[in-house]
Amino acid sequence: MDPVERLATLDALQQEAAGCTRCRLAEGRTQVVFGVGDPNADLMFVGEAPGFHEDKQGYPFVGQAGKLLDKLLAGIGLERADVYIANVIKCRPPGNRDPVPDEIEACEPYLFRQIELIEPRVIATLGNFATKLLSGRQLGITRVHGQPQSVTLGGRQVLLYPLYHPAAALYTPRMLTVLEEDFARLPGLLDLESHEPAEPEPEPELAAATPAEQLGLF
Repeated sequence: MDPVERLATLDALQQEAAGCTRCRLAEGRTQVVFGVGDPNADLMFVGEAPGFHEDKQGYPFVGQAGKLLDKLLAGIGLERADVYIANVIKCRPPGNRDPVPDEIEACEPYLFRQIELIEPRVIATLGNFATKLLSGRQLGITRVHGQPQSVTLGGRQVLLYPLYHPAAALYTPRMLTVLEEDFARLPGLLDLESHEPAEPEPEPELAAATPAEQLGLF
């Protein structure tokens, strides 16, 4: 798909999402938070759901977590205009609660269509919900962060790269350090994907969920 056609199709999808009433979240939203960035980006970030500020402004990652994301991008020589940023859920859950399965099921077609249209080479999932949805595996982010894996999304092979959600690292120095280290590998992964297909990562060993994962924090 050429860039002009891609942009037009994305705009049409955004207009469709703006009037979506597929789940209960439509009742309390200010507006749908569709996505932002370069529709031709090689690198796409997928987070969980809009928060208070995102719901008001209509853009993903504009609160404190968004400021940290901007800082992490700058650290690898990128800015928002160079990537595409979206969420699994396009409407804010009440009180910023976790999205529930039927809400994810209702909203995920928009995300999968975004991926199909944008055709990123690398998708960085931010946190538990995006990682589980796009990997198709119920492994918590604490086990798989920083481990690239080849998956099929939008009918194409894509390198999926799980990362901690910036919100989880805002007040935890140790986790922020890990997130910065994982982020630093992104340029190399993009370069790798521009030369050869990604090899699947070994299946991580399944262990019992940690208390934090049981609460849906990571």
